Amino acid sequence: MNQIRSEFWVQALLRRAEVAGAMGGVVRKGDVDAGAVLVRVSRLDGTSNFYVPARDMDGHRIWIQPLGPEPVEDERLNTYCDRRLEDDPDIWVVEIEDRSGRHFLTEPVEA
Repeated sequence: MNQIRSEFWVQALLRRAEVAGAMGGVVRKGDVDAGAVLVRVSRLDGTSNFYVPARDMDGHRIWIQPLGPEPVEDERLNTYCDRRLEDDPDIWVVEIEDRSGRHFLTEPVEA
């Protein structure tokens, strides 16, 4: 299975957000070829929604919300990201700022 480089995937996500009127950026740059991408969607009120990649039973890429479907305090999210980065320094962290909480992910998001 061919997989798009992480760097290109991140650029496409940020472009989709920009076209829709949201702001986004790379908080932490990981491995350009195969680093996992964590996506945080800041609601600009001290909370964020958070998405990490996973695979479904058929091997297709999906997104899960390991901290739950409701917005979480940014402090809690920062702690989670810091722990993940300690385990895997190749991880990317991308932040999108959108008061509505739109994530701009094209793959399914599991609740």
